[in-house]
Amino acid sequence: MNDTQALDSRSENITRAEAALRSQLISVTSYDVVLDVTSTGPTFPTETTVVFACNEPGASTWIDLIAPEVNSVVLNGTPLDVSSVVKGARIELPNLEAMNTAVISAQGKFMNTGEGLHRFVDPVDNETYLYTQFESADARRMYACFEQPDLKATFTLTVTAPEHWKVISNSPMAQVVDGGNTQTWSFEPTPTISTYITALVAGPYFEVRDEYSGPYGTYPLGIFCRQSLSQYLDSDEIFQVTKQGFAFFEDQFKVGYPFAKYDQLFVPEFNAGAMENAGCVTFLEDLIFRSRVTIAAYEQRANTILHELAHMWFGNLVTMSWWDDLWLNESFAEWAAHHANVHATRYNDAWTTFANLRKAWAYRQDQLPSTHPIAADMYDLDAVRVNFDGITYAKGASALRQLVAWVGEPEFMAGIGVYFNKHAWGNTQLSDLLTELEATSGRDLSDWTRQWLQTSGVNLLRPLVEVDSHGNYTRVAIEQEPPSAPEGVEQTLRSHRVGLGLYDLQDGALIRRDFISIDVTGAITEVEELSGAQQPDLLLVNDGDLTFAKVRLDTKSWTTATKHLGGISDSLARAVIWSAAWDMTRDAEVSTGEFLALVLSGIESESDVGVVSGVLRQLSLAIDQFADPKHREEYRLRLAEACERFAAAAEAGSDHQLAFTKVFIGNATTNAQLETVAALLDGTTTWPGIVVDTDLRWSMLQALVAAGDRGEVEIDAELESDNTATGKRQATMALASRPTRSAKDAAWDAVFNNIELPNTIIEATIGGFQDPDQPELMGAFVDRYFEQLPELWNKQTMEMAQVITSGMYPVFVPSTDLIEKTNAFLKSTTMPTMIRLVTESRDGVERALRAQAKDASE
Repeated sequence: MNDTQALDSRSENITRAEAALRSQLISVTSYDVVLDVTSTGPTFPTETTVVFACNEPGASTWIDLIAPEVNSVVLNGTPLDVSSVVKGARIELPNLEAMNTAVISAQGKFMNTGEGLHRFVDPVDNETYLYTQFESADARRMYACFEQPDLKATFTLTVTAPEHWKVISNSPMAQVVDGGNTQTWSFEPTPTISTYITALVAGPYFEVRDEYSGPYGTYPLGIFCRQSLSQYLDSDEIFQVTKQGFAFFEDQFKVGYPFAKYDQLFVPEFNAGAMENAGCVTFLEDLIFRSRVTIAAYEQRANTILHELAHMWFGNLVTMSWWDDLWLNESFAEWAAHHANVHATRYNDAWTTFANLRKAWAYRQDQLPSTHPIAADMYDLDAVRVNFDGITYAKGASALRQLVAWVGEPEFMAGIGVYFNKHAWGNTQLSDLLTELEATSGRDLSDWTRQWLQTSGVNLLRPLVEVDSHGNYTRVAIEQEPPSAPEGVEQTLRSHRVGLGLYDLQDGALIRRDFISIDVTGAITEVEELSGAQQPDLLLVNDGDLTFAKVRLDTKSWTTATKHLGGISDSLARAVIWSAAWDMTRDAEVSTGEFLALVLSGIESESDVGVVSGVLRQLSLAIDQFADPKHREEYRLRLAEACERFAAAAEAGSDHQLAFTKVFIGNATTNAQLETVAALLDGTTTWPGIVVDTDLRWSMLQALVAAGDRGEVEIDAELESDNTATGKRQATMALASRPTRSAKDAAWDAVFNNIELPNTIIEATIGGFQDPDQPELMGAFVDRYFEQLPELWNKQTMEMAQVITSGMYPVFVPSTDLIEKTNAFLKSTTMPTMIRLVTESRDGVERALRAQAKDASE
């Protein structure tokens, strides 16, 4: 490989230093992008006209484009030699003038990986659907651009598409010109925005219209989905949450919605939950529920809707200068969505779900070797792509919740409003936000910033109690431990605003007698307020879940919690205890058997069905990964028996019954249990209240296939009755889950060698391939994983390489031999992103081995 080739292979990456130099040199005025998406071939013509200024005439820069073919590059009226100026994903622009116009014509590539301009053909009606996904740097897959967030500009888009399609973008349509079998759609110029939030969605989408009217104006609202999903679209519920979010955010921020319209589009084969494109938000279409789900799913959808809406202000109106402050986008939207869910919608227990699910994600991420500060060091785009994680989202939101509790909600919101008005349509850094929050709160936030945003790891808070012979406290203190892992993390002791709840057992119920708020600082914080108080049955540290820290319970409190957890009326308090129990299991302080006993004794009385589903999912994971192999079959049997019993006892047709039924299906292990699943699937038996709908049928079939009781014939028959995009994914997963070497070989080959497979089929194949009940089959692929991984990164996109690297790691064959092979592989490679992902997977195996040893000792 010569130097030019080496440059080409690296050119998709952009460093922070390079971006800073480019933004110092140029400023962008406008883009005019013209596309033709009528082709059924692999590419589409794209032409970009960009106007930009240069403050050093005679200097050179580059513009970004990832395309299989560049037809022409014209700079200030002069054609440039394409063979000379195109360097991989960069096009050199030499000898700039004070004002410049560049026109780049190319053939872009339709993608099937959920990056750039993604194309999907619906198997139901053979219609084609397009949508874009550009974050963090894939706008350059559709049009030539200066791909960094601080080079904002206005965008004018013109698209030629088949005449029966609808075309949606960031701005309202300006005009449509009929071309016979085609139509050309022209859109109004956008406000000044970043490239990564521009968007195009096109196809014969089903559409529902409404509008929101508020104090700042009236805004058209649209909801779109594929025609074949339209029968399941509950647009009234989606519009209601959207309007509630509009009203709440405009009231809280004191700044009107900044764009001309707001469309929400549910699109196929989407890689994430949603994307905050300005005025044109895309969502994972699984959020349109074609089968029955519990209210927890509706709550999570509402949270996603509100998260993306919050981005219209935080991220789109005001944008980070570089990805170091990605957390300013995501942490704020995460916090704002839960805050709005609680105060503006019917989902007023949203913070409970946050504590149970989102923070668990963050706690896990923050204890990995790859942990990083909330305000991370994003030195290049490759680093950015792997930091859309639990720290950036949920830990950041937890830190903001802590900040709100400290400075006061009115002061916090006032600072946010000033920040939006002062920096509208501009780019900012963390210091810009802190300046306004310090001004409105009167507090110096420098120490808080250092502790919470610029250090890594999670603290542990442990109560230290001493009691006299009368049962009264003589001492209560909170011990704070620094982050215990990973090695090299700064041993930070943070300041925490923490609630302490004192609960007494009365007639089987745990009643909160008292609640105090304290500031925990340093290694030991004495709680003088409780000296002399009667010891409660349960002392709950972090009651209200205001801080981000692992918590432990004293001996009496733990005993009470394990016996009477369901006796606490507050769902958030219960979630804090469930979270502590799960964390203790992960840390091998509590065995999987003990966690199983706790869950089975308390989960039936848990009233929050989202917590029920989340805790049972954690228990299933613990049995799969943390249980001693000799105990796994027994534990799964006990879990399945209990959930079958809980489902029978639950109110027929209730969400709890559905949740328990799904866990029973997923953990059925004996012949009798599998026969019950088969009978439910075949309709030879019924459970009152349980409707065996399409998705439940697939769950049952997959359980039977993985056990070897059903096979390809039954999968094909089920797919024939559900020949949809979701049905194809489910069938793919089922085929990969067959407990045979030939099935696993076929799945492996598809994932590692078939680069034509779309993202969702790859993910479904991985889901079926990995099976904790098939360790012998999994073990046969350990060496192959390390042999083929480097080549995978040479032929796949960054997104898909990440998915496969993490998804296909042999997590279900944990052993010291696997760790040794992983270590040897890590020494042989120098690719930072791949090293990070494999290191994280190794950490999971090391944790599993510690937990298994704990479980074996019980």
